[in-house]
Amino acid sequence: MLYRDELVTAFRDAHPAASTHILIVPNRHIESLNDLQPEDEILFGHLLLVAREIAQTENIHTGGYQLVINTGLDAGQTVFHLHVHLKSVK
Repeated sequence: MLYRDELVTAFRDAHPAASTHILIVPNRHIESLNDLQPEDEILFGHLLLVAREIAQTENIHTGGYQLVINTGLDAGQTVFHLHVHLKSVK
């Protein structure tokens, strides 16, 4: 586990697709991006700020990084708990 607070948890992907590949997940179950509600605005904004902080900690922030959210089977979502992939591009 790389990060945990009352809203989100972050950990390294078990099957990384990049040299740095971290998953950031809300602690509360939300199946997909389609299930976010207006009251989740603070949670999701916090999740993005945590992603930025982790990118800085992992020293991938200057060269660039990707944030990926797969939503639905056709998009490749295989785990039905909303999560953001933070991946290095090199």
